[in-house]
Amino acid sequence: MTSPSPALPSTASIPTQPAQPVQPARPVQPARPTQPAIPPTGPLAVVHERLPWRHTFISLSVRNFRLFAAAHFVAVIALWMQRIAQDWLVLELSGSVTAVGITVALQFLPVLALGPWGGLMADRFSKRRLLQVCALGAAACAAALAALALTGALAVWHVYAIALVLGLVTVLDQPARQVFVNELVGPAYLRNAIGVNSTTFQLGALIGPAIAGWLLTAVGGGWAFAVNAAACLLTATMLSALRREELVVAPPTPKAKGMLREAFAYAWRKPTIRWPWVMAGVVAVFAMSLPVLLAAYADHVFSVGAAGYGLLNTMVAVGAVCGAVASARRMRLSLRTVVLGAGLHGTMLGVAAYAPSLPLFCALVAASGFCALMFLTSANQLVQTSANVGIRGRIMSLYTMVLIGGQAFGGPLIGWLAEHWGAHPAMLVAGGVPALAAAVLALWLRRRTAA
Repeated sequence: MTSPSPALPSTASIPTQPAQPVQPARPVQPARPTQPAIPPTGPLAVVHERLPWRHTFISLSVRNFRLFAAAHFVAVIALWMQRIAQDWLVLELSGSVTAVGITVALQFLPVLALGPWGGLMADRFSKRRLLQVCALGAAACAAALAALALTGALAVWHVYAIALVLGLVTVLDQPARQVFVNELVGPAYLRNAIGVNSTTFQLGALIGPAIAGWLLTAVGGGWAFAVNAAACLLTATMLSALRREELVVAPPTPKAKGMLREAFAYAWRKPTIRWPWVMAGVVAVFAMSLPVLLAAYADHVFSVGAAGYGLLNTMVAVGAVCGAVASARRMRLSLRTVVLGAGLHGTMLGVAAYAPSLPLFCALVAASGFCALMFLTSANQLVQTSANVGIRGRIMSLYTMVLIGGQAFGGPLIGWLAEHWGAHPAMLVAGGVPALAAAVLALWLRRRTAA
C-alpha cells in the first residue's frame, strides 16, 4: 500500500482554468517562473500492515545490500573498537576528560565546516567510488594509529591529527553512504534498509566495545587500530564485488550555481525535514557525547576501569539494538515519533545522572540507547523519504552536518562540564536540554495543529 509523503502538491494535481481571451490592447508581460528547480517529493511506498517477524529485515533479500550490510557489520565492530581504544588511550596519556572531548571535536569538526560540500559530491559523482576512496583513507589512518601505538610512540597530538584527517574522510563518507542505501535496495525497501543499517551499527556497537575493553587490558589498544585498518580494506573490496547492473543508480545532478542554497531552502520549507533537523542539532550537541560522560563515570564515579568503560558502552548498545529492531518493524512514521524519541532519550539520561548504583545506571543508559535509536532512525527515515532523489545527497549532508557536526561543539562542552562541574551535573545537562527542547516543540506543534 502506498501513501503520499508530506510534500507540496505536484503540478499534475492542480486543475487547469479555462483560457481567458487575449486583449490585443494590453501588452502581454512575460510570465515569472513558478516551478521549483527540484520537483516536490512524489508518493512513497510505506508499509502500513505489521510485518511478519520473518520479514523484519526483508531488505536483506537483496544480494547487493546483503553484501554491503555484512561488510558494514564487520567494519562497525572494528570502528567501535578503535573509538573505545582511542578515547581510553587519550584519557590515559593526558589524564583529562576534556582531552577526550577535543578528540571527538576534531573528528567531527570537518563535517560541520565542509558537510554540504560532501553532499554536493554525493549528488554529482558515483557513491560507490566515493565510498571506496573513503574506506581506503580510513584504513590508512587506522594503520598509522596502530603503528604508533604498537611501537610505544603514540602521543595525544598524534591522535588529534589523525582524528582531524578521519573527520575529512567522514565529510565524503556519510552523505554518500546514506544515499547509497537507496541505490542498493530501491525506494520500496528504503525504510527497512535504514532500520537494518541501524541494527547493524548497534550490533557492532554492542560487540566492539566489549572486544576493545578486553584488548585494552590484555594486549593494549594498538591492536584495535590494526583490526580497524583490515576492516576498512574489506569494505573497499566488498564495494568492488557489488553487481553494478542491479544498482538503482540515480542520474548525477549537473553542476549549477546556488546548489547548496537551493537545498537549504528546500529543506527549511518542509516541516518533515526542518524539525528533525532542529532536534538532531540539540541531541547532537548535548546527548550524543555520551562516550565522554561514560568515560568519566567509569573512571571517577564507579571506578571500574577500561573494562567497565567497555561494559557501559555495551549496555547503551544493547538498548540501541532493541530500538533499531523496533524501528525496522514500525508501521507508520511521523514527526511525533521523532520528537517523542528525542524527549525520552533526554529524560532517561537525566534520570541516570544520579543513579546510586552501577546496575541501575546500566539499566537507564540501556533505556536511553533504545530511545536514541528510535529517534535517530525515525529522523533519518523521515528526512530521506521527504527529499527528492535529485537533491537527497545535499539534504542528507545538511542533516549529517547538524547531527555529526553538533558533536564538535558537544564533545568539548560536555567534557569541560564533566571535568569542572562533575560527571553528575554534566549528565543532567546532557539529558535535560534535549528533553526540554522536545517538550517545547511538542507543545508548539500541538498548538499549530489545533489552530
